Amino acid sequence: MGIYLNPDNDGFWISVRSKIYVDKTGLIACTNELLNTEQRFICVSRPRRFGKSMALKMLAAYYSNGCDSTDLFQGLKIENEESFRQHLNRYDVIYLNMQQFLIESENPDLTKYLEQEVIEELNEEYGDVSGRQDMGLAYALRRIYAKTKRKFVFLVDEWDCVMRERQESETQQKQYLDFLRNLLKDQPYVALAYMTGILPVEKYGEHSALNMFTEYSMTDQKAFEEFTGFTEDEVKVLCGRFDMDFTEMSSWYDGYMFTRFQHIYNPRSVVEAMCCRRLSNYWTSTEVYDALKVYIDMDFAGLRADIVRMLGGGRVGVNTRSFRNDMRNLETKDDVLTLLIHLGYLAYDAVTKEVFIPNKEIVEEFETAMSVKGWSEVMRVVKASGKRSSGSCQQDADMQISHFCRFPTQGNQR
Repeated sequence: MGIYLNPDNDGFWISVRSKIYVDKTGLIACTNELLNTEQRFICVSRPRRFGKSMALKMLAAYYSNGCDSTDLFQGLKIENEESFRQHLNRYDVIYLNMQQFLIESENPDLTKYLEQEVIEELNEEYGDVSGRQDMGLAYALRRIYAKTKRKFVFLVDEWDCVMRERQESETQQKQYLDFLRNLLKDQPYVALAYMTGILPVEKYGEHSALNMFTEYSMTDQKAFEEFTGFTEDEVKVLCGRFDMDFTEMSSWYDGYMFTRFQHIYNPRSVVEAMCCRRLSNYWTSTEVYDALKVYIDMDFAGLRADIVRMLGGGRVGVNTRSFRNDMRNLETKDDVLTLLIHLGYLAYDAVTKEVFIPNKEIVEEFETAMSVKGWSEVMRVVKASGKRSSGSCQQDADMQISHFCRFPTQGNQR
């Protein structure tokens, strides 16, 4: 067992023995179906606090031949699947946390540092089979496969951190994407590649290095809908167990929706609420309001009015296809709204192609972000309009909101 090669199952063991564990091992049945097929390249993008890293620890515990996880999965859903025994601890797993490499490496040598670290463990496991260290990781893995026919499962956490945290360095981004393409694309040693991040991978400019990946994003989770967050039934069970009001829980943390599962809850916030026995805003424990404020302050025509409309409970049409999956090159209002979907600040209805603010927790985030810089008067009118009846009073409020959205500075001075 190593740090990167065939890690142990401690990470998943901690999850299972925690005070609250919701069984999401059904995901393993989905990935088993994709093993050694053309669809074996999976990129799952979700907001922070939606269990991405926990899913990777589960997959590592299941696939890694560096441990025996039979007892760990006893009684969980995957144990009843036909494919459970077939793939349990049968693969060499390479587990890469890109955030860790980005922090520890000397910029811009992230990929060089990564290769050195992983090749060192490969040499410990396979001796000189990995060949010359200076030839790179892909070369070493091809040699190992040629000699042993062993295939690898790649688990990549925070795959997009370079894109998010090195936005100004297009050279480093391209180098990183080329590294991933060379490591994974058309390589015979890849049994499965499962990457997680906040953003999808498809359209970083004109560079299509990772076009072999199937996207499972907040605009379309496909077969992974059930594993994106907590489902309504799962939250009902937790509410009964912890004697919490389900209706109130829904108003705070529900609102994300997909095609089959219309009610998906923020898992991190639900767990915090259950453990603390208190409904509150737990979003801010891992995010500061400045992250949202940057985007809603962008001066795209109609953006302010749309945000106000959603704060009042309305929905706004959006074209998600123009978004380049890039946090830097935002060219239209639709780009900003789509980014906010991926960040978890907005929910998306794929049927009507509309966005909306999902729940009370996120409303508070918007209110905090809008409490300064010309938005305070807008918020006053929004809250006042919510107390009025329909008719001329509401029309008057709409006119005031429209004025403040067009002239925020003037509105703040009045």
